[in-house]
Amino acid sequence: QVQLVESGGGLVQAGGSLRLSCAASGRTLSYFNMGWFRQAPGKERDLVAAIRWSSGTTYIADSVKGRFTISGDNAKNTVYLQMNSLKPEDTAVYYCAAKSGIKELRSADGYAYWGQGTQVSVSS
Repeated sequence: QVQLVESGGGLVQAGGSLRLSCAASGRTLSYFNMGWFRQAPGKERDLVAAIRWSSGTTYIADSVKGRFTISGDNAKNTVYLQMNSLKPEDTAVYYCAAKSGIKELRSADGYAYWGQGTQVSVSS
């Protein structure tokens, strides 16, 4: 079992930055892929970034490429999502999730563990 707790959401003006954190407990993340998803009202939940913990390989969705980065801290068992140049369309609930590290990094499928989500709101 892996427990995930997100933090760092909030209200920010367009053009601003936020860093989301996802602290994991229960197991080391060495065997996992970690993903950040977001879901806006009335829309599907989309994968925006993922990292394979064992290699550090990352995936960033085209919609946020060049603005968002994903990283991890082994010592803290924590994954981060740095969000820069935020836009109103980035407004959503952001979720952290974990799946086996042998699964496809770019796929949104297969995530077994989820955090509770954190709200990000970007004003124009």
